[in-house]
Amino acid sequence: MNQVSPSPETTGLPVSPEPYVPPPPEGPKRDILTLSLADPFRWLSRGFYCLRSQMGIGLFYGGCFWAMAFILGAVFRNMPEYTMSFASGCLLAGPFLAMGLYEVSRRRELGLPSDLATSLTCWDSHVGSMGMMVLVLIVLELLWGRASLVVFAVFFNTGMPSTANVVQAVFNPDNWEFLAVYSAIGGIFAALVYSSTVVALPMILDRDTDAISAVLTSFAVVFHNTAVMLLWGLLITALVGVALLLPWGLGLLVVGPWLGHASWHAYRGSVRWLDEAATPLEAA
Repeated sequence: MNQVSPSPETTGLPVSPEPYVPPPPEGPKRDILTLSLADPFRWLSRGFYCLRSQMGIGLFYGGCFWAMAFILGAVFRNMPEYTMSFASGCLLAGPFLAMGLYEVSRRRELGLPSDLATSLTCWDSHVGSMGMMVLVLIVLELLWGRASLVVFAVFFNTGMPSTANVVQAVFNPDNWEFLAVYSAIGGIFAALVYSSTVVALPMILDRDTDAISAVLTSFAVVFHNTAVMLLWGLLITALVGVALLLPWGLGLLVVGPWLGHASWHAYRGSVRWLDEAATPLEAA
C-alpha cells in the first residue's frame, strides 16, 4: 500500500519559501539596427553639416585635439620616457572633449541652440559613468604598454632603438618577427578599445546610462555589424592619417571635430530606443 508523506503543515515544520525570481528590467529597451556599407559615409555627411552649422565651436575642439597631438609628438621626440604619462592624460581629457561635440550634435538634432559653455559642461551630470569609461581606457592602455614591452624584449633582434632611429630599426628586415607580433598584439588592443567605445560615450550622454551597459551595447553594435563598423574604423584611421600628413598636423583642426560629430550620428544610426520615435534626421 502506498503511504502518503505528511505535508509540512500537518507536521508543524517550517515551510520553505519559494525561490526569489527577479522581475524583468523596466528600463528602456533598445534595438541594434542592421547597417549597410553606405551608412558610414552618411554619418560623415551629417557630421559635416553639424560642423558647418557650429564652425566656431568645432574649431575650438579641433584646436584642443591638435594641441594634444602636437604636444604628444614633442614629448615623444624630446622626452620619450614621459610619453606614456602624457598619453594617459590625453585619455583623461579626450572623452570629455568628444562629449562636448556630441552635445552640439544632440542639441542640433532636437532643434535647440548650442553654445560653447553648454558643450563644455554637458558631462557634469555623467561624471560617474565617464569616470568608469576613462578607467577602462587607462587600464587597456597600461596592458597594451606592458604587452609592447614584452614583445620588444622577446622578439626585437637589433637592440632597443633610440627615438631618432626607431622607424628604421622597427622596419629592419631582421625584425620581421617583431613587426608581425607587435602588429597582431596592437591590433587586438586597438580592436578592444574601438569596440568598447564606438557608441558608448554618445550613449552615456544621450541616455545617462552606466558605463557597463554602454560598453556592452557598443560591443553588440560591432558584433551585429562587423563589416560596417570595420569600414567605419578604417575611415576614421584614414582621415586622421591624412590630417596628420598636412603641415604641422593642422588637418586635425577640422577632422577632429568632424569625426566627433559623425560619431554621434554613428550612435544614433546604429542604436534605436523603443521608447522614442525616430527623429527626422536619423530616419532620413
